[in-house]
Amino acid sequence: MAAGASGRVLFLDGLRGVALVFMVVNHTARWWLDLSVGLSRYHLIYLTVPLSAPLFLFLAGFCVPLSYLSSVGRGERYGRLAWRSVRRGAGLVLAGWLLTLLVFPEEPLFGGEILQTIGLSLVGLLPILPLLAWQSVRVLLVALAIGWYTTFHLAYGHLPGWLAPHPVLSEVWFTGFPPWPWFAFPLLGAVLGWMWADAHRKPDRERAFFSVMLVAGMVCLAAFLPLELWLGNAPFHFTSRRDLVLNRHWNPGAVTCLWILGYLFTVLPLVHYLMETRGFRPRWLVILGQSSLMLYVIHQIIALTLVRQRLGVRFASWWLYALANVALIVALVGLAWLWPEIKRRVRGMVA
Repeated sequence: MAAGASGRVLFLDGLRGVALVFMVVNHTARWWLDLSVGLSRYHLIYLTVPLSAPLFLFLAGFCVPLSYLSSVGRGERYGRLAWRSVRRGAGLVLAGWLLTLLVFPEEPLFGGEILQTIGLSLVGLLPILPLLAWQSVRVLLVALAIGWYTTFHLAYGHLPGWLAPHPVLSEVWFTGFPPWPWFAFPLLGAVLGWMWADAHRKPDRERAFFSVMLVAGMVCLAAFLPLELWLGNAPFHFTSRRDLVLNRHWNPGAVTCLWILGYLFTVLPLVHYLMETRGFRPRWLVILGQSSLMLYVIHQIIALTLVRQRLGVRFASWWLYALANVALIVALVGLAWLWPEIKRRVRGMVA
């Protein structure tokens, strides 16, 4: 696999960096922009959600079969890989709870925010990994991913009434990014991750894989735009009015899923082409991606707890907001660059 000296797949680190940048912009738009900037603030928030969280979830699934195949290649037993994945999944769930406790104390502590959903997905994907070698199973799993989302869409109208007498179940499993329907994205990612790992062995097959993915992405985007403009009236295009809002948390509707899938299937081949074929590898983006978990937590503490709540900062100017975002990204890159040394020193002190 195309990897750096550390053995990491660099274009996947670049994609994580892309997801993190969009997530930073999404959060700062919520917390830093004053309402006086108008409806464009809402559009920025709405359009950057599909560019960040779904990409993180998709990449989590995409990387699971890569780890499995690498483990098998080293002769490692499945049980050891499974235990490592369970530990990592549990660690992500605990990290999500800690983040909620520190930054969002008013939210349900055990709510299904994105770290919890990724952690549960790592565990949920374990049973299917040995089965991905069969094409028929991969086809069935793609159908399952589509069905997983579709059943949520069909049940959506009945869920508020059903969850009302079950507040604990509602808070734990149906807030943030609930596994139903969001597990569909890691599941789809796992199938495509296996297919890429298999195609990567031969350059011609890899080119064909990404070409088909790019065409699929463009078809989804081409279908999304006219549907978005046809449904509803301006200025309420590109809003959540046709999405599935449950417990005050957003889940994508059918049209929005076309936007998400179009983006996922387009950005993967484009970033792979730029970073692996053309050799264009912005170091800062790779650094962000390699420390994305730590930065996911830290940027929210900085942007919300420190800047918004402690300092009371609100921007009524787009220019000032843009400059503040650049400064935050630069600070995060610097922190990510120092992070390996920070971890080394902390471990030395503990030892």
